[in-house]
Amino acid sequence: QLASELRQMADQLAQEQTRQAELRPYLVPKVRRGIIGSSRYAVRLRKQIRQASDDRRPALIFGEPGLGKDNIAALIHFGSSDRRQPLIKLDCDKLQVSGAELLGREGGSPGLLAWIGEGSIMLNNVQDLPERLLPVLVELLETGQYRPLARQGEAAARSFQGRLLLTSERTLPQLDRQLLGHVIKVPPLRVRKADIAAQVKYYQSLLCRDRNINKTPLDPEALRRLQGYDFPGNISELEGMVERALIQSDGVLTEEVFWSNSKTRRFRLNLLKLYPRLRWFLNSPWWPDRINYSVVLVGFAVVVAILFWGPQQRSTNVGLVMFWAWWWPVVLVLFPFLGRIWCAVCPFMVYGEIAQRLSLIAWPRQLKSWPRQQADRWGGWFLFALFALILLWEELWNLEDVAYLSGCLLLLITAGAIICSLLFERRFWCRYLCPIGGMNGLFAKLSMIELRAQQGICSATCTTYQCYKGGPAKGEGQETGGCPVYSHPAQLEDNRDCVLCMTCLKACPHRSVELNLRPPGIELWTTHKPTVYEVALLFLLLGAVPLHRLREIQAYLLHWGISLDLGNFAVHALVSVIVLLLPGAIALLVHQVLRWRSRLKVRPFVELAYGYLPLVLGGSLAHYLYLGLNEGGLLLPVTAATFGFSGVGLPVAIAPPAVVGFLQGVVLIVSVWLSVFLTQRIARQPFTCLWPQHLVIFGLGTALWKLIL
Repeated sequence: QLASELRQMADQLAQEQTRQAELRPYLVPKVRRGIIGSSRYAVRLRKQIRQASDDRRPALIFGEPGLGKDNIAALIHFGSSDRRQPLIKLDCDKLQVSGAELLGREGGSPGLLAWIGEGSIMLNNVQDLPERLLPVLVELLETGQYRPLARQGEAAARSFQGRLLLTSERTLPQLDRQLLGHVIKVPPLRVRKADIAAQVKYYQSLLCRDRNINKTPLDPEALRRLQGYDFPGNISELEGMVERALIQSDGVLTEEVFWSNSKTRRFRLNLLKLYPRLRWFLNSPWWPDRINYSVVLVGFAVVVAILFWGPQQRSTNVGLVMFWAWWWPVVLVLFPFLGRIWCAVCPFMVYGEIAQRLSLIAWPRQLKSWPRQQADRWGGWFLFALFALILLWEELWNLEDVAYLSGCLLLLITAGAIICSLLFERRFWCRYLCPIGGMNGLFAKLSMIELRAQQGICSATCTTYQCYKGGPAKGEGQETGGCPVYSHPAQLEDNRDCVLCMTCLKACPHRSVELNLRPPGIELWTTHKPTVYEVALLFLLLGAVPLHRLREIQAYLLHWGISLDLGNFAVHALVSVIVLLLPGAIALLVHQVLRWRSRLKVRPFVELAYGYLPLVLGGSLAHYLYLGLNEGGLLLPVTAATFGFSGVGLPVAIAPPAVVGFLQGVVLIVSVWLSVFLTQRIARQPFTCLWPQHLVIFGLGTALWKLIL
């Protein structure tokens, strides 16, 4: 009997040694790390892991690559009551199509399902499991049984005593969730920005201990840089980045050693970091409050007073020169560089804000919240219609040559700003209804300056959103009333809704806000979301250029024997409407022909129409350049004439006609080619597929050349 027991023990020992030898290549000896961080995502993930550890039902862990899903499976196993049993890991893309190493063979060597006993099997990247083995996996989940491979017939079913842990980069429709005891979705690192600081310190401690080196300090700017990065490789990328930074660092982990996260900041240069005095100025009371409530407040009142009570002719009224020969060319030149910066010093909203504050003092009340849904739907069409009426008013009543009419226009826009400020909180008029603001927001898309916040810092560090909501001073952040147009700098998709007032920069205590130099209009072919009313406004502004040159069109048509009776108000109004609508109608018609003739799928008109934006800006600028370089140079003599002086002998600055013509031609040529380039970038299709639209761009550019030059 003793000999029998010894033989039995020897057999068991041999079998255990064979089992260990079979399992050793797949064995997972320990957990690499825990779930690091205190964000709600980390807390929820730890809770799900504990729940999965408490019972032996199968579990599916899925998520993006680089999240350590195999480590989570190990946490589940080693946190369970079976922690003393082995855990093995099988990469599904390396399994034999037959599944022999997993299932074993009838009458031959057992498979891993038999060798594991009461341990756990981790099927890593189960989405790569051979299709032939999917029914086997489903049967194993449903019944807890499997069948070894047999040379003939079908082998008898055997029970699986262990536990299945599956990891996948996506959910599998073949695996019914009812078959799985636990389904754990691992959140990507880009939504767990609050955990990055703790993870960096953890990896830093591990690596320093392994290399027997002193722990290197982490620069706060480097941490902000990491929190602003989206980490497409998730935790694996972060760990590799920290390791590489430790190798490259010399004393302190600065942002320069984390060079990999420069992908999302490509073609961006933070001017606030490059020029510290610029940050000081933009954080100071001068921008824009002191400028608005000293210079702009008084200057606008003076200009309007001159328009109403000064001489009414353009040659003797400095208000008309300031409005038509100075403001228009200057603001058009600023758009490609500084975007919507005019709105930061806009006199209309200066008076609107003053009226709002005084009314709240006299009648304390809660101002209405913005009707965002209705404003998003109809606000753009309102400002389009208002801009169209202004253009028709300008043409039909000779607005630009009659001082009091120009003053009425300025007062009407100011009245709209004041009325909306008395009804609604903040700058409702500025964001949704102002025609000038609509034009500014459209052209600001081409700006090479952008004001943005780093999303990672905002989501990881900020809990108050004072840049958006307003609030008291916090850290280096100042007390503010929040963004006047309710735009969060980390959520801006383009420059349309940013007025560069720098409220967010003043309020931010984390230095998250950046003033970036970037390629002009880069969002138009990356993250831009087109709207129909913006496209309508775009072509309205394009039609405004020939509308301003209606007399030249009339003279040109006379050579062909066509007479326009512009002295007749009805005819003049009809012709003006047709001229305004004609460029958009031509572009839309050609796009329909393009869709009909092209073999490739052409992008919708509302997307490709933004390719005309440089041409619209260039045509408008070329038109107003003549006024700015000629009439604008007569500012001093006209000022003297406004107040009854002769103005003889005062300096003038008038450009020669050849210089003006050269600059206008350069602007038109550059704008045409930029429109072609932008169209190609938006469409992402061969040049030959878009030749009809390019032909329209060249045709419209040629027509503007003939009219302006």
